[in-house]
Amino acid sequence: MADAPNLDVDFARRQFPDSAWAWAFFENAGGSFVPRSVIERLGAYMAETQVQPGAPFPASASAARRMAEGQRRIAEMINAGPDEVIVGPSTTANIYVLANALRPWFAAGDEIIVTNLDHEANNGAWRRLAETGLIVREWKVDAETAELDPADLERLLGERTRLVCVSHCSNIVGTFNDVAAIAGLAHAAGALVCVDGVAYAPHRAIDVKALDVDFYALSPYKLYGPHLGVLYGKRQHLLRARGQNHYFIGEDDIPLKLNPGGPNHELTAALAGTADYFEAMHGHHFEDRANSFHECVRAVYGLFTAHEEELAAPFVKFLSAKPGVRLIGRPTASPAERAPTFSFVVEGRHSADIPALVEPAEVAIRSGHFYAHRLINDLGIDPDDGVVRVSMVHYNTAREVERLIQALDRAF
Repeated sequence: MADAPNLDVDFARRQFPDSAWAWAFFENAGGSFVPRSVIERLGAYMAETQVQPGAPFPASASAARRMAEGQRRIAEMINAGPDEVIVGPSTTANIYVLANALRPWFAAGDEIIVTNLDHEANNGAWRRLAETGLIVREWKVDAETAELDPADLERLLGERTRLVCVSHCSNIVGTFNDVAAIAGLAHAAGALVCVDGVAYAPHRAIDVKALDVDFYALSPYKLYGPHLGVLYGKRQHLLRARGQNHYFIGEDDIPLKLNPGGPNHELTAALAGTADYFEAMHGHHFEDRANSFHECVRAVYGLFTAHEEELAAPFVKFLSAKPGVRLIGRPTASPAERAPTFSFVVEGRHSADIPALVEPAEVAIRSGHFYAHRLINDLGIDPDDGVVRVSMVHYNTAREVERLIQALDRAF
């Protein structure tokens, strides 16, 4: 392929409803906008095939095909097979189910390593297993840098370690963790690894095979898709895991056995709309057709990354120069080091007061602990007040960032 062009932000924004751009929206880490292609897939399913799928009559058969397409496309996006992906209600629910499905693998005294960095989704369910005789060890961030040190993980790993749970990118700090290296350390110790990729997925391409992770979770509603959770697992692990669905669903019936109640029909079908969006972006920017959908996704993410760096650079410069501001994590816009998700506190000010101060400029941001309560507390910040968070994605514009900076400059 020829060198990648610059992202055509206007083209990207035209794929979304016009109402999305009334405000400068910087709460993307809480949930992104969805393109029309997702809305159209959802509407078409409900208008044309809102029946129980899988019967031979036309509407039911079409419903099954649409759901299978959504499942297949989200799996292709992360380089997984369709039967290696569970489409469930949320990442929190998916990991709770997974924790119960894996519990029979562990004996009393076996160890699970969790962090105080992660969103509670990849934390609470595992910590609860301590109630059943497992030992939970915590891999702690450095309180100054808010980062995990792999050397600390090596010291925690032992002959009884069975699982390491970590995030690919913190939804507070924004810094990337070297998941491939972490997986290598865990596997060398005989342990599995479960990765929360929710905050990573909107910004970078994911290849679960290259990472060699055992389990990987993401949330399509933060990835320009419907409000669902997706959990990848290596096929051999999903087969071995104890089923959590109805008793008559077989242990070899993956992924259904790990999806109590089954997937949401219309939202699963709508997942294909996210794939439509990535293909439209690729077709607009590149002359050559990609060899696979996963290759298409990687190329489009390259456009996103370069544009997000341009958005983030002036914002990091502003926060770094502002007296009394504590930026959590690395003060850089480097795409090799972090995503454009920035959390900060202001000396002498309540975080909860700041979002309202930028609303007159029609700028949307938010404050809180964002389900990373343990991290906020261990960074010496009151979790009840939390941090102010600004999160950018590729459809944001330089002009919106200027509005954000000007509004915050007036606010504190």
